[in-house]
Amino acid sequence: MGKLIGVDIGGTFTDIILLDTDRQSLRIEKISTMPHDPSDGLIAGLDALRVSYPEVELIIHGTTVATNAILERKGGRCGLIATRGFRDVLELRRRDRPHLYGLTGSYEPLIPRHRRCEVSERTSAEGEILTPLNPSEVIKAAQRLADDNVEAIVISFINAYINPTHEHQARALLEAHWPDLHIVASSDILPLFREFERTSTAVVNAYVQPVVSRYLTNLQARLREREYRRDLLIMQSSGGMMSAEDTRQLPVNTILSGPAAGVIAATRIAGESGFQNLIACDMGGTSLDVSMVFQGEPVLSNGTELEFGIPIMLSLIDIHTIGAGGGSIARIDRGGILQVGPESAGAEPGPVCYGGTEPTVTDANLILGRINPDYPIAGEAGFSLDLDRARSVVAERIGRKLDLSPEEAAAAIIAVANNRIAGSIRRISIDRGHDPRDFALFSFGGGGPLMASFLLRELGIGRGIIPCYPGIASAWGCAIANLRRDFVTMLNRRLSEVDPTEIENTFAGHLTGGEAFVKRENLPLIRVNVLREADISYEGQTHVIRTPLPPGPLSRERIADSFRSAYLRHYGHVEGGFGELDTLLDRIPIRLLNLRTSVIGISPAQTLKDFLPRPDTTLQDALKGARPVYVEDRFVKCPIYERALLPWNASLSGPAVIEQPDTTIWLEPRVSARLDENGNLLIHRKDE
Repeated sequence: MGKLIGVDIGGTFTDIILLDTDRQSLRIEKISTMPHDPSDGLIAGLDALRVSYPEVELIIHGTTVATNAILERKGGRCGLIATRGFRDVLELRRRDRPHLYGLTGSYEPLIPRHRRCEVSERTSAEGEILTPLNPSEVIKAAQRLADDNVEAIVISFINAYINPTHEHQARALLEAHWPDLHIVASSDILPLFREFERTSTAVVNAYVQPVVSRYLTNLQARLREREYRRDLLIMQSSGGMMSAEDTRQLPVNTILSGPAAGVIAATRIAGESGFQNLIACDMGGTSLDVSMVFQGEPVLSNGTELEFGIPIMLSLIDIHTIGAGGGSIARIDRGGILQVGPESAGAEPGPVCYGGTEPTVTDANLILGRINPDYPIAGEAGFSLDLDRARSVVAERIGRKLDLSPEEAAAAIIAVANNRIAGSIRRISIDRGHDPRDFALFSFGGGGPLMASFLLRELGIGRGIIPCYPGIASAWGCAIANLRRDFVTMLNRRLSEVDPTEIENTFAGHLTGGEAFVKRENLPLIRVNVLREADISYEGQTHVIRTPLPPGPLSRERIADSFRSAYLRHYGHVEGGFGELDTLLDRIPIRLLNLRTSVIGISPAQTLKDFLPRPDTTLQDALKGARPVYVEDRFVKCPIYERALLPWNASLSGPAVIEQPDTTIWLEPRVSARLDENGNLLIHRKDE
């Protein structure tokens, strides 16, 4: 396939991996992200790799542009046209509040009330048009918004999910009169019920559309200047990729683009070493993303909440994010309690040791001796971290206020950060009925390997996996991703009332759209997989079970059997099922809410170990020396190893530090490690 490039732009670093599939070679680059224009870091990284652009077959890009636009409130200027009486759906939301145990907090919708208009139209919940759309009102409302200099207009009419006729009529009117505006119809983005979530998802799409479009246009122009002639593919939150042109229309699909690529990498790399059930922890400079992989497949969700009151309801990898990265800022709150994050020093100004002003997790690890000041992540030749300044600021901002030495203050910072991370893992595992001990820990990102040992001990996890290049794993995930398009159609009827022919016809329509999408991308694929699922529940339940459906002709009985199996897996299974509860459940009608199809174009398989040089060295060759590291309240002289020189199948024990350009690995006492035949570092607690 030639040369492939995977790119992941994070809040602190931009990671790039260049694969030459003909020569089975790989090169990596990690460069500081440039927040003012993320494409600057991408181009600078490619130039540092001396990329010959005409020889590159494909660039696959994971991006945080859409996410940052939401979190920083720097999206496009948007307006909303809604059914008369429904313009405040965005603010009515659900019966929730920002803080569970208080009435404080605020909510600011992405579209303020003065840019939300109403028009006369009404469709019933059965799809019957009760009040025809008034075109003159639509034109008048849009003119008012255009005069207010909006860049995008959202059309969200009540019950448009069941009959989108009025939304499509309004969209056609607006596109004819204002061709330069981004026009988004909610039924095109999410043809499902729940008025607030559908409107919110469409608004998010419109809000980020101008920003993402400008970014992609600028990036593609810069790539063309360098004679790159192929398409630019973008990672979706579902773990598949799509073209830049499709991304311009559906930028909401990229909200978790980079983190999703990391989960794809974790799934593939761990699977090659025989691990099918994972807890994947991606700790970067700004945040920590935690997800689960079950039986070799990432766990999917039907939606997420970007921040309070801003849900998106799309098929995506279930990722839990907290502000706990290497750049997370430590501070003492008004109650005198040490807090770490969610604020981050980011790439600019960065941790204190990089020239910033606020103490961070990275500064704490440096003070404790775990990070080598002369071997920083993505460091340039001759550059070193300022240890003395880090000690001074941590002592002043944290130590003095808590009556702790600089080392004790640094250890406290790490303890608080690690416990926040452990808590996030418990929320996606224990709180959902999973025992972390049944999973392996896949730790990656620039900061992940520094806390892997702690998480094994804290959560009782037996084994961990640290890949060969933890710091660029998400870029690897981009490079190996598959094409993917997801479709959903709402039925919302009892299963007993649905004609199986209607179900088959719906899936056939999805497949036609998916095959057209795959054909349009014109990429070398080895096959196309089709996954059919349904959102099903027992009648009266609020939450549905996302149920995989078997191949072949579908009957009501086959669908019901699939749902019962999924229900038992989700809520717990005992020998013989639930006993008397089974009989009770059999009396409750089954409700079929949505039909889902995922059309996945499978890319040629790339295995990371095939691109790795196998070192002809000994463990002694990899030993760089020793330095004092703060271990259990005192400094202990620990061996330091160079990861690239570790022989495969080598074993070593903590306390020890393993260094490499994209991360640092810290092995606590009573933790041992071994390099396997795939170049992965397998770690485990000695009491296991």
